[in-house]
Amino acid sequence: MPTTDKPLRKLGFLTIGLFDEADPAAGHESTLQIIELGERLGFDSAWLRHRHFQFGISSPVAVMAAASQRTSRIEMGTAVTPLGWENPVRLAEDWATVDVLSGGRLNPGISVGPPMRWDTVKDALYPDTAETEDLSYGRVERLLAAVRGDELTDGTSIEGFEAYSNRVQPHSPGLASRLWYGGAGLKSATWAGEHRMNFLTSSVVRAEESEDFAEIQLSHVRAFRAAHPDGDAARVSQGLVVIPTDSATPEQVATYRAFAEKRLPRTAQPLGPQRMLFAPDIVGTSEEIAERLYAQAAFREIDEVAFALPFTFAHDDYVQILTDMATRLGPALGWKPAR
Repeated sequence: MPTTDKPLRKLGFLTIGLFDEADPAAGHESTLQIIELGERLGFDSAWLRHRHFQFGISSPVAVMAAASQRTSRIEMGTAVTPLGWENPVRLAEDWATVDVLSGGRLNPGISVGPPMRWDTVKDALYPDTAETEDLSYGRVERLLAAVRGDELTDGTSIEGFEAYSNRVQPHSPGLASRLWYGGAGLKSATWAGEHRMNFLTSSVVRAEESEDFAEIQLSHVRAFRAAHPDGDAARVSQGLVVIPTDSATPEQVATYRAFAEKRLPRTAQPLGPQRMLFAPDIVGTSEEIAERLYAQAAFREIDEVAFALPFTFAHDDYVQILTDMATRLGPALGWKPAR
């Protein structure tokens, strides 16, 4: 078994929260049960994806609010919230509310740029302002100001029986330090560091300076920390698709390997005009997965992960995968469950 001088400090998982259009409640309940299971297994965090006009979680903030009342310790985040879908001030209110309800356990991750399928959805989102919406880093700066509690209006006032604040309410003082930026390129990594955010790097990067996934991801980690005031102590979380098979049935193993094999061709070369490069999914025993992770230069420089759960599996598959992650893979990476 390979070893590292830096044991894994935080183990998290990421889920898309699929549901059946005819019975959406069952899928959302499954997601809540998975988060509860994660807490019992000692995971440090559970992360939710956004899926708009699809059959996955479209409102992570609502799901996290529900989960906050069914858990007591596990942290919850988004990976990531595309800000092009959101009003930064309203989102800050929602996040602060859930952070207060959860006892300070929220870790929101965000990204900028035009939303996916922008030409299809822009008229529904912004029927009058789509062409003038600011989808740049400026939108993040508005969110940061709102979450920090900066003054956004002319001042406090009393009007009749109503009291008004000049900043977003409720204000959750620690939330700003738990905001993450999900970036796939060097520019985003550097910007996140300069703005004192945490950095999420995933299984997809932009092939700008190389076509070697691990080499590109390492350059992003180092660029982020070089720009961040905290330097090497700045928080980075890596998100890859890993599927441990230690306790899986033969049928489950076959399903997992077929899933990874189907997705493998997209890892061969950069795709599309933005040259997006994907990491291969890692399927195997926890010992095999640990060996492949330690072989990656970027993984050796981080101590937090949020492993992504495949999005087409059954509830029982997720139970097996999470159980193996917590009881086999995590310890193989030097991690100790939270209690």
